[in-house]
Amino acid sequence: MDDMISDAGLVAMVGLFGGILLGLAARIGRFCTLGAIEDLYYGEKTLRLRMWGIAIGVSVVGTFGLSLTGLLDLQQTLYLGRSWNPLANIFGGLVFGYGMALAGNCGYGALARVGGGDLRSLLIVLIMGISAYVTLGGPLSSVRIWAFGVTEDVAGLATFAQSLAQISGSSVEISGIAIGMGILCLTLLNGNLRREPSYIFWGAIAGLAIVSGWAGTQWVASTGFDATNVVTHTFSAPIGETMLYAMTSSGNSISFGTGSVVGVIIGAFLGSLFKGHFRWEACDDPRELRRQILGAALMGIGAVVAVGCSVGQGLSAFSVLAFSAPVTLACIMAGAAIGLRQLILGFAPSI
Repeated sequence: MDDMISDAGLVAMVGLFGGILLGLAARIGRFCTLGAIEDLYYGEKTLRLRMWGIAIGVSVVGTFGLSLTGLLDLQQTLYLGRSWNPLANIFGGLVFGYGMALAGNCGYGALARVGGGDLRSLLIVLIMGISAYVTLGGPLSSVRIWAFGVTEDVAGLATFAQSLAQISGSSVEISGIAIGMGILCLTLLNGNLRREPSYIFWGAIAGLAIVSGWAGTQWVASTGFDATNVVTHTFSAPIGETMLYAMTSSGNSISFGTGSVVGVIIGAFLGSLFKGHFRWEACDDPRELRRQILGAALMGIGAVVAVGCSVGQGLSAFSVLAFSAPVTLACIMAGAAIGLRQLILGFAPSI
């Protein structure tokens, strides 16, 4: 890019910026995947789930707005440049969601808790990162490929926006923006949410973090000299990338994912200080520790199979309106519901 900083360094800075926003949203705005699911199933509260509606709507409008203005080529993005495997999304989503319930957090949430001083979550992060790499290119990769095949590069993969464009006769970008606005409007119909502007604000911040990743990496890909992938935030393989970079930085290149992971920790740390919630915590129950280790390992496997975690599929893939996004997110919620039921009620039939 220039003599001062490499293309890889620039995309890492883009990831760092968006990661900080996501870390602040987690610690100050209480933006959390499992927390939203727990509130829905056991607290009968929908505010934190509706934050996801705001985040998804903002990310969709922002992403297709970038495409409309020529600042993003949608077909270069991770989720639209590969073939769709529904079976992998279903299986991976269920495994990830179940593991998330056992671990007590998703990868993104665990990173945010690390920023708040939770050493238990540090273990979850480490195990998840190792598990993801074992599944991506390690001993389990052959099993994954045997079961779900190889994800192939494709051109012109259909999306919900393209489907609407074919029906309505409008452009893909206008159709995508219309869908995003529809999601926002439906979410904002809830009066309780409108009376809690902080939930709307932090949901929007999370959505803008996703948009910033697309915009920044596309800019570097278009103006830089090195081959750069157009990506945004996800927290499965990037955790493993960050661990690998920490050990081999002299012979390895920094990435968007590394910047994103570090950014979430920094943002969460700053948010914890702002709220006065920072404190060191450790696990004092061996049974809880075993459960969290198992859950973290399952999350790493599930996220790689599904090509994304709760953020990667639930926000990033949703922002380009990929068919995989709602399927995977629904399966993550179902898997989490099964895991939470096991933890809270057991599997005995209710009377």
